[in-house]
Amino acid sequence: MQAKLLKKKYLEFFKKKEHAVIHSGSLIPEHDPTVLFTTAGMHPLVPFLMGQKHPSGKRLVDVQKCIRTGDIEEVGDTSHLTFFEMLGNWSLGDYFKKEAIEWSIEFLIKVLGFDIKDISVTVFAGDKNAPRDKESAGIWKSLGIPEERIYYLPKEDNWWGPAGATGPCGPCTEMFIDIGKRKCSPECKPGCSCGKYFEIWNDVFMEYNKLGEGKFEKLKQQNVDTGMGVERTATMLQGKDNVYETELFVPIINEIKKLANVNNFSHEQTRSLRIIADHMKAATFILGDERAVTPSNLDQGYILRRLIRRGIRHARLLGIKGDLCRPIAKIVIDMYKDEYPEFKEKKKFIMDELLKEEERFSLTLEKGLKKFEIIAAKGDIDGKQAFLLFQSYGFPFEMVRELANERAIKVDEAGFNKEFKKHQELSRKGAEQRFKGGLSEASDITAKLHTATHILGKALRKVLKNKEIKQKGSNITPERLRYDFNFERKLTPKEIKYVEDEVNKVIKKGIEVKKQEMDTKKAISSGAQAEFGAKYPPKVWVYSIGSYTKDICMGPHVENTSELGHFKIIKEESSAAGVRRIKAVLD
Repeated sequence: MQAKLLKKKYLEFFKKKEHAVIHSGSLIPEHDPTVLFTTAGMHPLVPFLMGQKHPSGKRLVDVQKCIRTGDIEEVGDTSHLTFFEMLGNWSLGDYFKKEAIEWSIEFLIKVLGFDIKDISVTVFAGDKNAPRDKESAGIWKSLGIPEERIYYLPKEDNWWGPAGATGPCGPCTEMFIDIGKRKCSPECKPGCSCGKYFEIWNDVFMEYNKLGEGKFEKLKQQNVDTGMGVERTATMLQGKDNVYETELFVPIINEIKKLANVNNFSHEQTRSLRIIADHMKAATFILGDERAVTPSNLDQGYILRRLIRRGIRHARLLGIKGDLCRPIAKIVIDMYKDEYPEFKEKKKFIMDELLKEEERFSLTLEKGLKKFEIIAAKGDIDGKQAFLLFQSYGFPFEMVRELANERAIKVDEAGFNKEFKKHQELSRKGAEQRFKGGLSEASDITAKLHTATHILGKALRKVLKNKEIKQKGSNITPERLRYDFNFERKLTPKEIKYVEDEVNKVIKKGIEVKKQEMDTKKAISSGAQAEFGAKYPPKVWVYSIGSYTKDICMGPHVENTSELGHFKIIKEESSAAGVRRIKAVLD
């Protein structure tokens, strides 16, 4: 079954189960400061998992685009990907374990055609935070899965979430297809790396909210969050050995082969092929997102830069020189433009940014080669020198080793790995400190800052006398709000002061904030502001602050502007070409 048909059948199946189809959310999370990208289908729905009502109802189904970089070193094997699509059906305080499990097995057997004899499942074994999930095991038995194919596994295997440092989470039950290989050992079970069991679906039962310091509390509403990876499932349905042999990657792989100066690909070169395909696809989706970021040395921009440059490095290992990124991006856009129409609008932007970054890195590569020659002239290369070439010039270890082999000198791989692990540990600690907190433990301040962004948007249009100014993206942490808007120049100190004064004037008036459910088309025709490029469900919430602002928004808000305190802009800067960024706080 082709991936497009899989997605179509999934949405149709759950529509018949009274689920409303919703659009994929942005790859850049708006409400969760603890992560850089949308890593799962739950991200855009966090406020609704916490109890806020969704305008489309309590049953939802979607195909969510996701980015995960935690396993970036595994990319190039049979299944790990940076960008992927996740099928998900959702219950927001409606059905729970029984229906979710029953519908999962029904879809797998009756729609996808799997044999129940080949299905094994895992359930949560229990720990000090939550009990053993005997209920799910009992449901599986009633549906024909025998006890010997039901495995109780610990939290690291059968507990999902939160997506960031805090938030909704809970036990899960996973479904695996036995592909018929012999067990690698008597202990072999679902989750084993030998490949006998192929994970196909995960039903998460969100009963808990993780707070700071590892504490858990029961959620006010029980939710179901299910996830089925499109790429992995398509691989299984098509009888392929790996995701790169499906139609989701074959056109990209063929283009790279055409560009490469290689006849017969070795194992390492095949891995490079796959890394290039994965990274260029991910970069194209990040640049093509409605809240697109550009390559930089910070946050999402840094990840984007790393993906592009890592792809280019592996291209050099295959002898590819010159224009790499744009030919691949064109194929990705052509493959997905019907499902993600924003690609058509952003094609020029994507191509321009990829070309600029490729040209920048070409200059860095030349400098790195000169540095390599200086180091290599002294003999064998130690771990610190190899890591310097990686860290400062973007040379992967494989490239350093290949260059060293040409000169008949050695490279200390163990020493390099030691330096690399040290760097990873420092980065991890820094990230933990930087992205502390989350929506679940900062709902009050999040609601205040979120409301302030609406007032800020109107204040900018008023002060700058420009009705065309629209929100191009936002991000809220417990410490500050970040608001991106289209404007061609830097604001003057006087303009910044006028904007601050305008926002504070509205706050002091103590205006009531009203919420109204409306059809999306009616909301837009009534004058409600919408985020540029954002996709909305058929029905939306419209928040009005008196007659001052009227905005389509799915986030949390206060009831009166008097709750906000004092508004202060702490920074105004460029975010991208024609886009400015304001960071502000509430005292």
